[in-house]
Amino acid sequence: MRLATFNVQNMRLRADHLDGARDRDLPDDLGPAAGVLDDYDRRLTAGVLAQADADIVALQEVFDQATLDHFHDRYLGPAGATPYPYRECLPGNDGRGLDVAILSRIKPVAVISHADLTPRRAGLPVPDGFDADAPIFRRDCLEVTLPALTLFICHFKAPYPETGRTAQVRHLEALAMRQIIEARFADRDEALWLLLGDLNEARRGQNNLAPLRGRFSVDLMARLPKSERWSYHGAQDDLYSTPDAVFASPALAARFPETCPRVIRVGMGYEADRHDGPRLDTVGTHRPHASDHAAVVIDLPGL
Repeated sequence: MRLATFNVQNMRLRADHLDGARDRDLPDDLGPAAGVLDDYDRRLTAGVLAQADADIVALQEVFDQATLDHFHDRYLGPAGATPYPYRECLPGNDGRGLDVAILSRIKPVAVISHADLTPRRAGLPVPDGFDADAPIFRRDCLEVTLPALTLFICHFKAPYPETGRTAQVRHLEALAMRQIIEARFADRDEALWLLLGDLNEARRGQNNLAPLRGRFSVDLMARLPKSERWSYHGAQDDLYSTPDAVFASPALAARFPETCPRVIRVGMGYEADRHDGPRLDTVGTHRPHASDHAAVVIDLPGL
């Protein structure tokens, strides 16, 4: 089984047109000239996924089910990707509609949203100034049960701008994520699960993801050499970081002790110059690009 996680950066369907991989917070990403590159971006997004050739893909920043289906039907096929008959993008909590989603060639047993989980329902401590009845996850935690494995797909609160409050939100999301996983499995020592997604690890030293670390999980990205762990490039401040996570249950990590993620950067702009390898044909300096994130791929042979 091969799995991937990929933040596709603001993918939204408007009529028959997909928004490109842009946040509209840079001059280069505004105006009619920027819009001309949208289709190029999404062909590159599809090209990255075709190269990854994963059986299951966890996606972040997909607007809705119609967007997911349109991208699958109009872009992935022409890029040479094997079809994904099972596709889910359930409504989450992002006010802009940027949700988490899954593409799968394996039929899920169940797909469950945790978008409605609140601190009061979860019994979790509520930081000062937080509403105990407001949703914990700023997007969602999508729980996907497969015949051999359970996935938890998340996209935590973004650090823009990074404040004490945004750090508290991510810490609360991490606590909730751990609680969901612990409640899911009667035999935690034997449980086979993966947590995939963009967890927006803090830039400034706060260990917001501490509830998910330690003996609770194994960070498979840590198996890469330090110089190879980056999966994101921010153009505004030339930031390289690793928000894209692959956390495995201890049992799963022990079953695959040699398995190490691959980071596919062929769709990133040339401004991410730490990557000195090949790129897809139409990639530009900033745009066109597939995303400001790379795709991360993990192989679990025989599962």
